[in-house]
Amino acid sequence: MKKGANIKHSEWDLTIKPKSKWYDFKISEIIRYKDLLMLFVKRDFVALYKQTILGPLWFILQPAVTTITFSVIFGNLAKISTDGLPSILFYLSGITLWNYFSDTLNKTSDTFTTNAHIFGKVYFPRMIVPLSVVLSNMIKLGIQFLLFLIIWIYYCINAPESIHPNRTLVLLPFLILLMGILGLSMGIIISSLTTKYRDMKFLVSFGVQLLMYASPIVFPLSIVPESYKLLILANPITSIIETFKYAFLGVGVFNPYHLLYSSCFALILFFTGLIIFHKVEKSFMDTV
Repeated sequence: MKKGANIKHSEWDLTIKPKSKWYDFKISEIIRYKDLLMLFVKRDFVALYKQTILGPLWFILQPAVTTITFSVIFGNLAKISTDGLPSILFYLSGITLWNYFSDTLNKTSDTFTTNAHIFGKVYFPRMIVPLSVVLSNMIKLGIQFLLFLIIWIYYCINAPESIHPNRTLVLLPFLILLMGILGLSMGIIISSLTTKYRDMKFLVSFGVQLLMYASPIVFPLSIVPESYKLLILANPITSIIETFKYAFLGVGVFNPYHLLYSSCFALILFFTGLIIFHKVEKSFMDTV
């Protein structure tokens, strides 16, 4: 009998395979690497404002300054309607959710190029990195949402006739989830394309700005002419922002069918992004 013939096959905790099914998104691996996911979340959150004077206060200053700027330019100078709402509340309500979406999209859109030095040395589910961005941005969203809540409560107490919150508030977690999925989905698709087409990274910031002005953040949906309303509603972010404003402020358009459209759009985009990301991660080191 040859030497080693009786050696039993080893039981491995992890097997790295050269090929896998297109629909295998390695969810079990992501769960197994949950500790690494939390480490990336901590890294993203701490590193963002490390060695800055104000630190996490920038989370509050950015939406506050943006809200004041919008109030002066679009509210006072351009005289754009806020549907009778206090301009501070109107603009801050849109900016709060928008920042979560845009930050998630921007930071996940360079997943491969930014982390190439890590991906080339250590194996772990690559989806861990964009997921960590979604979670770390959720912490930032929580801080900015707290600012919105403070101002909202102030108006609830001192000017209750100006805002009319309602039961739609229960949809808040769902709205945040939709925004996160949209930002993540667009980000991983762009990140996958960037490995081959480097021009994409120059279009991201420009495209995000255009998308913001095509969303009801600086204007209410009620003032959009009928000839353009369908185009604005085709933007999946529109119904999310409008539902958020309707829930907290009582002004805006809440239509379950519009929200259903945004949900279906987000899910289709999410699975499309997963498929593209999963395909690119196998060979991206040859192109990055």
